[in-house]
Amino acid sequence: MVAAGNDGQMAQRILVINPNSSHSCTAGIAQSLLPFAAPGRPPFEVISLPGGPPAIVTWRDWFGVAEPLCRMVEQEPALAYIIACVSDPAIEALRTVTERPVLGPFRSAVAAALVRAERFGIIAFVEPSKARQRRVLQSMGVETRLAASIALNLPMETLTDPTAARHALCGTARQLVAAGAEAVILGCAGMAGHRAAVEDAAGVPVIEPCQAAAAQALLALAG
Repeated sequence: MVAAGNDGQMAQRILVINPNSSHSCTAGIAQSLLPFAAPGRPPFEVISLPGGPPAIVTWRDWFGVAEPLCRMVEQEPALAYIIACVSDPAIEALRTVTERPVLGPFRSAVAAALVRAERFGIIAFVEPSKARQRRVLQSMGVETRLAASIALNLPMETLTDPTAARHALCGTARQLVAAGAEAVILGCAGMAGHRAAVEDAAGVPVIEPCQAAAAQALLALAG
């Protein structure tokens, strides 16, 4: 399977675009996707958006990356695209500039949670993330399945550190379980390296959204 860009070039890859400029976040996403590499599968190529904000914090950040992402997708041929931010920026706009699958990690993570649990919780990146994620839940018709959402409000570089945010993440996951969550979604791509530890602490399935989107991308390409 191949996809053609406007320049006629072909690319057998799934392009994962981190819309922020954090190198540690991009590296963490790439590390989380290593288990999906296998002979016969298209490779996952993880890149960051040139000139992107340090993190997608505000609505201005969220809207501001839409046009640069559209230009990147138009210029970078791929079999499928994953926009590696758990606020799913620009998904609707990107689907107007390519016929290839465009996946949002948050939508993918919610879908994964719904097949594992009746109610799920979200560890949000910052308080403003909750409104953006709530809008997605409303569009999917599943807002009532949310047990709770708790924002960490930690800097991106703290989240991506191997240990600095671990205690806060594990404690927040336990709070979500106490609120009725039977699965927990990591609400920022910067949390990717903590999934296993948070799952051990929470005692329920913990879903890493970029991994959920990777699984959906492979499924979309298998048809």
